[in-house]
Amino acid sequence: MKRRTYVALLATLMSASAWGQEVSLYGTTMAQMWKEATPGFNKATFTPATQYLGIDATKLGSDQLSLHLFGWGRTDLSDASSFDGKKSGGYLNYGYLQYRFDRANAEIKAGRFTVNQSTGFEQVDGVSARTDLVNGFTVSAFAGKPVLYKTVDLTSQKDYDFQRDVMFGARLGWRMGRMAEVGLSYLQDGSKAAKDLAIPSTTDYTRKQLGADLSITPTSTFDLRARTVFDVSNERTNTAEQDYTATVKLGSQVSLSGNYAARAFQYLYAGTNLPSLFRQDENDAFRGMGGKLTWLTTASFQMSVDYRHTHRDTYGDANRVGTDLRWDFMEKAVLLGVGAHVVNADAVKTVDPAAPYKSISHREARVWTMVNKGRFTASLDGIVLHYESGNPYLVGVRKAYEGIGSLGYQATSNLKVSGDLSYGTSALSVHETRGLLRAEYRFGTTKKGGK
Repeated sequence: MKRRTYVALLATLMSASAWGQEVSLYGTTMAQMWKEATPGFNKATFTPATQYLGIDATKLGSDQLSLHLFGWGRTDLSDASSFDGKKSGGYLNYGYLQYRFDRANAEIKAGRFTVNQSTGFEQVDGVSARTDLVNGFTVSAFAGKPVLYKTVDLTSQKDYDFQRDVMFGARLGWRMGRMAEVGLSYLQDGSKAAKDLAIPSTTDYTRKQLGADLSITPTSTFDLRARTVFDVSNERTNTAEQDYTATVKLGSQVSLSGNYAARAFQYLYAGTNLPSLFRQDENDAFRGMGGKLTWLTTASFQMSVDYRHTHRDTYGDANRVGTDLRWDFMEKAVLLGVGAHVVNADAVKTVDPAAPYKSISHREARVWTMVNKGRFTASLDGIVLHYESGNPYLVGVRKAYEGIGSLGYQATSNLKVSGDLSYGTSALSVHETRGLLRAEYRFGTTKKGGK
């Protein structure tokens, strides 16, 4: 986003109150500071200042029309804290006009918005609409241009921008009262495949996905959430994602939950909005499964035991098991928690062919407390990780730890100020200290009795 876009966004945010009958302005101002001393690198001091600003303006000429905007801007007061080396930046997360109809829970959006359907969250510049139909059916659809981000190099950026020229999709759902809901959705991201480039590319950023989601809550003691996404862009249909979570309440004190998830990166993330985080050509897969048992032994004491197994085709297997204990005192004005976990990851692969397997197994201990007293809030959180010896990638560090303290004050009903201070050591940063000052505020011109 260029500088003139930041100015236009700020001007729109600040001037909206002139033509909105009811305006809610909210934001967070943060000033951070931390020092890093990474082995083998120069020491650095970072002091970024970030401003988050949003506005909701309703009744713009009619009760059904509203405007919603949210964006942020950042500047570094010392060393550059971003990966690209720039000392300032900003972004418009969303900015759209919304019209809500009086019937059928129908609405239309136009602008930049996010879409959430079976195939996941998408950020789009375009138009969307939804409405309820008869007999419990619902339908929604959207179309526009996907929001594009920066890739790691200029050549990939040209291919990425060329292929992802359009995005559209729809979802058809059916509700059976409060007991169940099922939905089918379709997403197409981009219309120009890699083979259509002047010089055909091996990386295809386009997606064609078919998704199904299911939610079942027949009683207050059982809940099931499921989602499956298929990649249908090739002649052969491939499973891109599976995610299933079930929760069972065994009486008023005991609950049991379980989850299974599997993702094929090449099919699921082909056209992701975050290409810097995922490699679209990475033929890798992830599987994870686990469960958690929670027991509310008394009104003020809770104990839980959890287990998680994960597998990555390129990195191997890991198992995590442990327990958490939680107490509350003085009618939940004071909370205290402790936890202990063991992670077994002896067969984790690395890229070093001379030593293809190195253990990152470790033990984890955590203790935390939170206090709410009048207008004041305070918290302390400490965590220690103790690794096994023999992994050269940990540069001799066997114990990593971090402590975080926070103090907040609710000055008025619309203003809260707070500060955080942390200190820790890891294989990447030695004796790292971080400080954060935060001001959260909300103001509006909503008339008395309004929402």
